[in-house]
Amino acid sequence: MTITIDVQAAFENDPPALDFVWPGFLAGTVGALVAPGGAGKSFWALEAAMAVAGGDAPGSDLLGLEPSRAGQVVYFAGEDPAPILDCRIHAIGRHLSDTARSAIAGRMTVEPVAGSSMSVTDRHTLHQLVERCSGARLVVLDTLSRMHRLDENSNGDMAAVVACLERLALETGASVLFLHHVSKGSAREGATDHQGAARGASALVDNARWCGFIAPMTSEEAARLGEEPKGVPPIGEARRRHFVRFGVSKQNYGSAPPDRWYSRDGHGVLLPAALSASELTGRRKGAHRAQA
Repeated sequence: MTITIDVQAAFENDPPALDFVWPGFLAGTVGALVAPGGAGKSFWALEAAMAVAGGDAPGSDLLGLEPSRAGQVVYFAGEDPAPILDCRIHAIGRHLSDTARSAIAGRMTVEPVAGSSMSVTDRHTLHQLVERCSGARLVVLDTLSRMHRLDENSNGDMAAVVACLERLALETGASVLFLHHVSKGSAREGATDHQGAARGASALVDNARWCGFIAPMTSEEAARLGEEPKGVPPIGEARRRHFVRFGVSKQNYGSAPPDRWYSRDGHGVLLPAALSASELTGRRKGAHRAQA
């Protein structure tokens, strides 16, 4: 279906209000969440999905995403089997109120598709996805590499994959979020928070309208930052693997929000963490200056 913009009407009339699933992620568009393996991107995506499904139910937004309203969510899990998904959902649920759990359960569907060879570029499969996700507010693909059979390093192939996701988004009205890994080079260089950190062809993120990242805490950050109040003592090397930083590396509509920190509980659930520069670190620097 072709849509033509009435330029004269656009000049004369106020534009329609933009509908964001959460700040910066426009309904009916494609977004990405990029992170190294084991950094917590699946937990983040599950919690984000629950925030959208829960809507204004108290306590449903563990990540602090502030979704604009509640809606149906369809989560396609292409990597993990059903027992693991049950464990993760149960672990997240322990942090939710009864009201939040009820609201989320009524609007969220999680479908394990590992081993199904689902391909979003297959015309028949895409048609089924459009029907399956009709009326959804958010669709999550975890991870994208399990949802197609094209060459990940080809810009032409990856542009075609994103174009299929755009069709899914446009025909359902949902935002489509795909999860993806960073390249080995980005992980090795500690550059997982850059827009170009994604593995494979640049078209994947270039053609998406929103891209979030999850970056593990570095040794330098662990030595500099501590938990509130007062940030004493620093996180330290032994505990840094319990903290990750979330941010937005690309946002086409509006300005990107500040990065935020999450701590991981014993089951992997991400919870907001208030961190600041450690006073102890500052004292040590002051002592070194005094000795000098």
